[in-house]
Amino acid sequence: MIHPETFLSGSFFILAGLGCFGESSGAEYAIPPPAADPPSKGIQKAVLAGGCFWGVEAVFKHLRGVTGVLSGYAGGTAETARYDIVCSGQTGHAESVEVTYDAGTVSYGTLLRVFFSVAHDPTQVNRQGPDVGTQYRSAIFTLTDEQRRIALAYIDQLNASGVFHRPIATQIFPLETFYPAEDYHQNFLEEHPTYPYIVYHDLPKLAALKRLYPDLWQA
Repeated sequence: MIHPETFLSGSFFILAGLGCFGESSGAEYAIPPPAADPPSKGIQKAVLAGGCFWGVEAVFKHLRGVTGVLSGYAGGTAETARYDIVCSGQTGHAESVEVTYDAGTVSYGTLLRVFFSVAHDPTQVNRQGPDVGTQYRSAIFTLTDEQRRIALAYIDQLNASGVFHRPIATQIFPLETFYPAEDYHQNFLEEHPTYPYIVYHDLPKLAALKRLYPDLWQA
């Protein structure tokens, strides 16, 4: 993604001319719900990585049953959980979101359905649209064995269904630690709705969420 300071400095116009906005990172797939999605209760967490965390965060903030979303980093160490270092692609971190949700209202499987269908394109390897590097990989960081079972079964189900034009590239890892990102990354879409990257890549995701899952939409 184009860093806010890059845009504010005027360098954005050079980058845009080189084609940074030439391929959208948006995704929209009509996919079936997971066959394996056992009921659960209580406030739970999920950690998901699908490219630039600005848009992924915004999608889940508008999902009914979600009570909080944080942008951050997962997959690396505390020492490297800083945006300027994560951007190197050498830290093991992926830009991620921590989703807090009421499992009695929205299931883990439903979170994954939204993740795969509108939050990002799960068939892209180590990138989303113009954002390239392992920090933009598609990944699910599981907090429990049940989350891992649901995620693995759903990936197998979706690959077998043929709804995607390429195999799903999403990796699954046990979560070690989630590190919140810097304050200026939090709630970025809501605070900067006219920011060019947001307009091109992320607002279409919200439109897709509202169109495909009107019963799950929350303002």
